[in-house]
Amino acid sequence: MEPQGPQTQRAQEQERERDVILRALVPVVDGIAATFGPVCEVVLHDYRRPERSVVAVAGAVTGRTVGGAMSEIGMRVLARGDAADDELNYVTRTGAGKLVKSSTMVLRDSTDAVFGALCVNVDVTEVDRARTVLAALAGTATGPSDPPATTFGDDIDSVVDALLDAHLLRQDQTWAGLDRPRRLALFRSLDERGVFAVRRAIEQTAARLGISRASAYTYLSQARATPATGADDADDTSEGARS
Repeated sequence: MEPQGPQTQRAQEQERERDVILRALVPVVDGIAATFGPVCEVVLHDYRRPERSVVAVAGAVTGRTVGGAMSEIGMRVLARGDAADDELNYVTRTGAGKLVKSSTMVLRDSTDAVFGALCVNVDVTEVDRARTVLAALAGTATGPSDPPATTFGDDIDSVVDALLDAHLLRQDQTWAGLDRPRRLALFRSLDERGVFAVRRAIEQTAARLGISRASAYTYLSQARATPATGADDADDTSEGARS
């Protein structure tokens, strides 16, 4: 067997370091969830395997399980790579209607490379209802806000489908009804959200839109090579609450 080169050795050491960090955080996951009780869920992600990124979970706010996929929020963090920042105290709504306050804290190795995340999800549905009642009693009630819905699922396909559906819903169009600039905007939007970093996402997107895989790759290539247009700006405005 030939001796390994220094680059290979460094890569292996980096992988071992990341594994050690993840193992060390498993009891932290359990401890945080136990501290805050049944309204809290803590999820540990390994971004080296996006399709099954969940390596530890405690609590049941979003129904995640070990071996499950990352959410669209995780995809967005993954797309930003080492430039990703922590996302703290953002509010979303699950498909089941729960109002959830979350924080996503990126994990870095000794080279400052992002390789995972520790996510804390707190179900604030009842707190929000109590706030509404108290505001009504105090005479200070205002119209309800509508936080963005987020798909949390163990199946990466369901997350990709939800992103596609959300984009088409904002455009109030089917794929066939989109002109070319808006088709490119759709692929650019999915790309910026990290969808195509996931294995088989291009094939799934093509099947979902009813186009060939070759056509999907062409749209993606052209979207990456073409500057954003007004079609992108309209979509970004509607997505502002998610960032």
